[in-house]
Amino acid sequence: MQTNFTPEQLADPAIATANGILRTCVHCGFCTATCPTYQVLGDELDSPRGRIYLIKDMLESGRAADDRTALHIDRCLSCLACMTTCPSGVDYMHLIDHARVHVENTYRRPWTDRALRALLAAVVPYPGRFRLALLGARLARPFARLMPDARLRAMISMAPRRIAGPTRDDLGATFEPVGPRRARVALLTGCAQRALNPDINDATIRLLRRAGCQVVIPKDLGCCGALTHHMGKEGQAMATARAAIRVFLAADAAEPLDAIIVNASGCGTTVKDYGHMFAHDPDRAGAERVAGLARDVTEFLDAHGLPPVTRPGGAGAAPAGYGAPPGALRVAYHAACSLQHGQRIVAAPKSLLGQAGFQVMTPADSHLCCGSAGTYNLLQPALSAELRDRKVRTIEALAPQVVAAGNIGCMVQIGQGTRIPVVHTVELLDWATGGPQPPALADLGAGAGAGAAA
Repeated sequence: MQTNFTPEQLADPAIATANGILRTCVHCGFCTATCPTYQVLGDELDSPRGRIYLIKDMLESGRAADDRTALHIDRCLSCLACMTTCPSGVDYMHLIDHARVHVENTYRRPWTDRALRALLAAVVPYPGRFRLALLGARLARPFARLMPDARLRAMISMAPRRIAGPTRDDLGATFEPVGPRRARVALLTGCAQRALNPDINDATIRLLRRAGCQVVIPKDLGCCGALTHHMGKEGQAMATARAAIRVFLAADAAEPLDAIIVNASGCGTTVKDYGHMFAHDPDRAGAERVAGLARDVTEFLDAHGLPPVTRPGGAGAAPAGYGAPPGALRVAYHAACSLQHGQRIVAAPKSLLGQAGFQVMTPADSHLCCGSAGTYNLLQPALSAELRDRKVRTIEALAPQVVAAGNIGCMVQIGQGTRIPVVHTVELLDWATGGPQPPALADLGAGAGAGAAA
């Protein structure tokens, strides 16, 4: 694609980067085949190619974002399926991130939009505030139909039946390995995940300890910055990311870390991108160190090795009170976009589940987004619901007993559209290697899977 930025514009490193990305696009349109919003809306401007044209025009002209540009950029999920498809290697992720910042800094949204976005940015990245918000949403659920704004109704519907309180993980702790120590890792515990489903972190810690890892949860660890980063709130995102970097560097300085484990793939994609985010910042070296250590939990275990798998009634049976996983439990694996497109981790989660004895099934169109995408399901509820329903149909067509996913946002999103229990991949791996049965699977019974598979 030909561009016409002035030398003065190109002196800005962000514009220079955008220019390089724009020039790699050859207008082939392959991206439209895998873009979820284009498939739903059929509007060229709601495809990556269409958005690239809008971004080019906006940045080249140096103008503020207008209503049309903001609309179509806001509709982008940042699912990055287009990057997996693109034969030219267009770095759409960094282009759309830059465009979001430009929109946020130059576009005057309606006051309701500004208030809603400010509320999300001020609440969701902070577990204590988020727990209070979820409690309020649960209390408001009987009145949800009276809410005039669909986005408010979407927020209310997110509240789980059980809202977890603070855990020991919130305070910082070190968990020693079971057996000889093979690695020292830090765990990014997330922000929304701590309130929505702390069982995920508990399962991760147990699993890593049985794999011979000393697990460090740094004190005062907050948000990684992913949520506000994808809302275009650059200042807040950089501040929270910078704080996370310094906390992890302190843990690394105390004794070198072998990895920083992330069990929410949306966070993982951002943490691995810290080197780019801080490329022109004094904290660049530290950001690159943290980004280089970051590993998705399945990525790490695939290389490190899964703990021994217990078998029902076998020599390695689980301790009393810990249900061993039923044989050949049918698991539909949902590949989170941030994992398969953002981090290019596709085979590891399914391979680990297979090693653990589960029957792994892949839904049709697994490359398409479920519609969660950070705060997208709250800011674009109609589009998000359509994508969720499409995803649920492909999952239910397999008649699985459980759905596994590697991202809390996907779990909540899919769980709102189906009665099939949805759990994190690590909960199943933990169960298979001696941990407790995931609470979401309580209704399956100890032998449900074996009976169904027979």
